[in-house]
Amino acid sequence: MKNYCYLFFSLLSILINLNAEAQSLLDQKKNYTRADSLRGSLNEYRSCYDVTFYELNIIIDTSERTVTGSNKITFNVEQDFNTMQVDLFENMSIIQIAMAGKELKYRREFNAVFVEMPDKMEAGTVGEIEVHYHGKPIIAKRAPWDGGFSWSNDREGNQWIAVSCEGVGASLWWPCKDYLGDEPDSMSIACTTPANLKCISNGTLLFDRRNDNGTRTARWFVHYPINNYNVTLNIGNYKHIHDEYEAMDGELLSLDYYVMPYNEAAARKQLTQVKPILRCYEKYLGKYPFWNDGYALVETPYLGMEHQGAIAYGNMYKAGYAGMDFSRIGLDFDYIIIHETGHEWWGNSVSCRDIADMWIHEGFCTYSEAIYVECMYGYETALRYINAKKPTVDNKSPVVGIYGVNEEGDGDMYNKGMLFLNTLRYIINDDPEWWSMIKCMSDTTFKRRNVTYEDVERYFSLKSKKNLSLIFEQYLKNAAIPVFQYELRKIKGKEYELRYRWQADVDGFEMPVFISTGTNSSNQINVTQDWQSMPLTLKKPTDFIVNDRLSYIKVSAL
Repeated sequence: MKNYCYLFFSLLSILINLNAEAQSLLDQKKNYTRADSLRGSLNEYRSCYDVTFYELNIIIDTSERTVTGSNKITFNVEQDFNTMQVDLFENMSIIQIAMAGKELKYRREFNAVFVEMPDKMEAGTVGEIEVHYHGKPIIAKRAPWDGGFSWSNDREGNQWIAVSCEGVGASLWWPCKDYLGDEPDSMSIACTTPANLKCISNGTLLFDRRNDNGTRTARWFVHYPINNYNVTLNIGNYKHIHDEYEAMDGELLSLDYYVMPYNEAAARKQLTQVKPILRCYEKYLGKYPFWNDGYALVETPYLGMEHQGAIAYGNMYKAGYAGMDFSRIGLDFDYIIIHETGHEWWGNSVSCRDIADMWIHEGFCTYSEAIYVECMYGYETALRYINAKKPTVDNKSPVVGIYGVNEEGDGDMYNKGMLFLNTLRYIINDDPEWWSMIKCMSDTTFKRRNVTYEDVERYFSLKSKKNLSLIFEQYLKNAAIPVFQYELRKIKGKEYELRYRWQADVDGFEMPVFISTGTNSSNQINVTQDWQSMPLTLKKPTDFIVNDRLSYIKVSAL
């Protein structure tokens, strides 16, 4: 299957226009400013270089709640330039920016920093600058949703610190090219803390040593591309639990759990869920995509976040969502473990270029929950799980956001994204092909790549040999879902006439639905926006059923 996927990707790459943007969505929410554009767009000062490596070194002063550090940015020069943009929040002070020991001039505009090169940087060469900085990063008011540092204490009084910055951006605490579409190929993270605390970050621990001045330094190395908001610090009095997962091919994956010592027993019991989750995801999505860095869960003072190779876990070792039945159908698995683990494939490996396409992260990851349910509990339970989320979707705004201004789409992207993918499954109506498409997408075609709305739509259209563009547009770029309108008219006896059509926002929209007529089988009929009709034989009118469990639609009888 992999050879086929590589050939397919070659064809896909030719067809994709990487610069396509959904201009129809502009002005959807608000008027955007110069600051929004500097934060969210791939302008000439960003497109001129491609980051290959970050070397981040920071010192955490827990009493002053400050960060002092440096970031060495190595990059390939894509186009000739004299000025480049890096990003660091205005409340963080730059001490110096240097190249090869020579101090560079720079100017600030909002949270963007424009660095002047001593000589023209020529395309095809490699450059490196080092940014030294200091400051008090913003404090998260309600982590992880609002972003920032969480300064807290564990129940034994030890300091407990964590970082979450999805959406607001990594540049709130370290200087970087804060654009999702440019991930470093690898990264080094060194963190110095008081000696009584451990710092857990992303990737592989290279060393953890005590210094002569009463501090402790841990250096971590990420062997794979990583998006900026996934880079994290977790600082506390951690107990380390080690385990291993055996993949289907016999290879062993390192499992590392960092928990509060007083929660060790609860953690050992709750985290037995990890291996079945990894087995299901491996079966349907491919092997864990960051194998050499291992899989880790880190207990945090906030609920959770998909930090690559260091998943933030704050579900208090309870079932569901902080003890609530998040499944809505009585399943008692730990939602945070399942959802955030799914992000290792969707969001961390398959990543969007622009935050406007965050639905790719959240919609596919939420669908991975349904994959787990189907794997563990069977198809019918998975269908119940998916349909139980329909009441949570508002359908008031599109799930695709505004491009170029750091604006993600509506929160419906989670459950509506899952419902949309379930709908695609039944449009394709070929389960072996469907699961091949999902696995090929995550395990080969887009593995550890940054993708766009257009990439994903064209992938499914080409693989299914169906033009799905209008279906994608209706579900993702419009707020409303399609309405199946029908009228059932009795002719005589058991003979009826069914008139039907779609009511939808997208011109030319068409999509199949499943109907049944009192038998145990369902028939797939194609429906357009024009009125169509067909004869039906029914014992009674109530025998006519539109199967809306298989797709996310509204049904309206006229």
